[in-house]
Amino acid sequence: MVAIPLVGKMGAEAIFEQQLRGYRGGQQVEIDGPGRVIRVLGENPGRLGQDVQLTLDLDLQKAAEAALGNRIGAIVALNPETGEVLAMVSRPAFDPNMFTGQINSGQWQQLQSRKFPFLNRALQGYPPASTFKIVTTAAGLESGRYSRSTILPTYPYLSIGSTRFWDWNKAGFGPLDFTGAMANSSNTFFGQIGLGVSESTLIEWAQKFGFGQQTGIELSDEEAHGLVPNATWKQEVLNEDWYPGDTLNFSVGQGAIQATPLQVAVMFAAIANGGNRITPHLQKGSDALTRRQPVNLSPTTLEELQQGLRAVVTRGTGKVLNIPSLPPVAGKSGTAEDPPRQSHTWFGAYAPAEKPEIVVVAFAENSGGGGGSIAGPIVRQVLEAYFKREETAKAQ
Repeated sequence: MVAIPLVGKMGAEAIFEQQLRGYRGGQQVEIDGPGRVIRVLGENPGRLGQDVQLTLDLDLQKAAEAALGNRIGAIVALNPETGEVLAMVSRPAFDPNMFTGQINSGQWQQLQSRKFPFLNRALQGYPPASTFKIVTTAAGLESGRYSRSTILPTYPYLSIGSTRFWDWNKAGFGPLDFTGAMANSSNTFFGQIGLGVSESTLIEWAQKFGFGQQTGIELSDEEAHGLVPNATWKQEVLNEDWYPGDTLNFSVGQGAIQATPLQVAVMFAAIANGGNRITPHLQKGSDALTRRQPVNLSPTTLEELQQGLRAVVTRGTGKVLNIPSLPPVAGKSGTAEDPPRQSHTWFGAYAPAEKPEIVVVAFAENSGGGGGSIAGPIVRQVLEAYFKREETAKAQ
């Protein structure tokens, strides 16, 4: 009896199936009447399956799974220099081992859940919310229309025609520069920047950071492209014109724009590593390190972004990560409206701020609350696990 081979159908097991499996060998022979071999006509020695070493850090993967818990969402952790994926979690999930035997009715019902356990949320698109203010900052400063010394008034809301676009702080923040606006995540500040540079400049910089395209990770069959909307897309899909309100929403990561947690992590990595868009990868020894693309940020813009993201943690919406057990952290929160459901929450961070070793992005689907209060503690837990281990290793 020949055993039925198990074949990888999803994720890394599917991508690396050919390397892992190998193939059987055999001989083509000439035989006589009684079945004796006369001569060997051809031979294939076969090949044993090869080992594939992943970049995943088992301890960090477990820590990320524990940090996300039972929430619906995703976590991605990257090395910002190499693009190695250190952890990737999607919830809800399923045990692939159940497919090695007969699935019972209870397991089948679980797999048919409306929470979609087959969906890898780390690779699916969602509105990036205020994490996108990184792109808007780059677009504003690189346009030449604004500088690091620019100070703009902020308001409870901006009016476009008869529509009011409210800031999350209904009182406004008063006059702010870029650093203060990033720290406080002022929607009316970045809305003014977006309207000032136009949607075409926002689109250009969104694409430079990697939005609207696959990241290059090996899981291309599962990875969404996301969406960077423009006037043509809106006319073709919605049969509507592009309005200033669309630009305003776009500038704060709302509206039609879609980004995956992995794309958001790549954006944070570009700020952490000095301005290069890395190619995330799962296979150790991949050539992805050679596939780095400059985002073409000026030193002044890069410095402003790094300063602003640090201010988020020291005095803004990310103070939950400003704790003694962690080195200096830089990051950004995000809260994406999803009516009539509760909002999605984001937090992206890298650390140490001066010499980053790790990027962590957490996304909680329809969690309600704010990015700093919901997703921020998730990122903090992952970073604490990483740096606690680093500290232990140094002490040994």
